[in-house]
Amino acid sequence: MGRTIRWGVLGSGGIARRRTIPEGILRSADNELVAVYSRNLTHNAAVADEFGCRPAASVEELLQLGVDAVYIASPPAAHLEQVQACAQAGIHVLCEKPLGLTVADAEALLAVCRHAGVRLGTAFMMRFSAQHQEAATMVREGKLGRMVLGRAQLSCWYPPIPGAWRQDPETGGGGSLIDMGGHCIDLLEFFLGPVETVSCLVQQRVHDYPVEDSAIVSLRFRDGALGMVDTFFCIPDEASRNRLELYGTQGSLLAEGTIGQEASGTMVATLAPSAGSYDALQARGTPQAVLVRPPPVNTYQAEIEAFAQAIREGRDPEPSGEAGVRSQRVIAACYESAATGRTIRV
Repeated sequence: MGRTIRWGVLGSGGIARRRTIPEGILRSADNELVAVYSRNLTHNAAVADEFGCRPAASVEELLQLGVDAVYIASPPAAHLEQVQACAQAGIHVLCEKPLGLTVADAEALLAVCRHAGVRLGTAFMMRFSAQHQEAATMVREGKLGRMVLGRAQLSCWYPPIPGAWRQDPETGGGGSLIDMGGHCIDLLEFFLGPVETVSCLVQQRVHDYPVEDSAIVSLRFRDGALGMVDTFFCIPDEASRNRLELYGTQGSLLAEGTIGQEASGTMVATLAPSAGSYDALQARGTPQAVLVRPPPVNTYQAEIEAFAQAIREGRDPEPSGEAGVRSQRVIAACYESAATGRTIRV
């Protein structure tokens, strides 16, 4: 418990309206929604009425309403200008990923927050999944042995929609890779440490909008483990199981449905404290699999509560603004690899 953190929201539609406001800000103790802003003022008024807060007519008006923190869920093309405005007003910022359209954007908004002395967090809410937290603990404690491989998958069906900013490189910066692959790569770095090199393929396989609907990435982590990410806008939701796989010399963690917006999914641990000698038959036997079932956590609520607590304690939040810049650098390296056909060092 602590002092109440008063929130404003920039970009009141989309994920803010569906998830972060109702599940995050409104459910979190000692957090209050004060005002929302969207360029679509009619839509914004409806959101404000729905959640019982004030509809601001501009970014400047919202920042003058005594808010302590602002959650930014507008398109990435607007992030730099909006973060700068918040920082100059002395207001802390939790910003959706990607932080900007480019690495330069991300670095600039991090710099302006540091100069103003305000906290900047990146909304990698999937880190807060109870299963993902447990997986990170098991990896850190060495229960899987020496890590060998990580795979993360996040796909959906996203057909052409008029005005959709995620389908326009000028507003979203890219397609499935930057939008969903960013979450996957961040999760693998959360488990396995920094990525050192990437090799990437992207294409427009099904949809005719000007960003990729298909992407796969091969990664090498600094400590030598390898990784894979596959992310598509052209696979039906029901057909994509959004799998997470972590393999080490002493076992594995295999999850299905934990990568996504719901606090759901299953995770199974198969641990072998001693791998034994070589078995020419490679007999698998019956695996001693154990369900990993920590109490479920709403990731949006956990994200808001963690950021608010960082403000109260006067420290940088996790995931930090630095994590957002890091993600932007890795994604930029992926696009460079796809464009050049080369493996790129991050």
